Amino acid sequence: MKDLLFSFQGRVNRAKFWLVNIGLCVVEAIVFGIAGGGAMMSGDPTAVDMSSLGVMGIIGLLFFIVFFWIGLAVAVKRWHDRGKSGWWVLIALVPVIGGLWYLIECGFLKGTTGANTYGADPLATA
Repeated sequence: MKDLLFSFQGRVNRAKFWLVNIGLCVVEAIVFGIAGGGAMMSGDPTAVDMSSLGVMGIIGLLFFIVFFWIGLAVAVKRWHDRGKSGWWVLIALVPVIGGLWYLIECGFLKGTTGANTYGADPLATA
């Protein structure tokens, strides 16, 4: 599990790519919903305790860093499965077309069959 989420080496298939990304979205919604939900539920947006914003901000930043790292690691491994360098993850920074290209390439297209430069076929070793 540690290698799947934190390592930039190897390959990952579409199913694991989607599971990790959907899992990250669910955890983010829960964590940030709990963190920001208290003031929203009170009905008074000014009811936020200013003394706790610093602590919540630091906790939120730490969660963001961990989630960003996990998302980046899985994306790089997905590019590896497609037979491309992990640097292709930067295509998502290109306005309009980059995000769409990333989604199609990593989310919907099949990886290379058999071993490639980045490792064994994840479907063959699964």
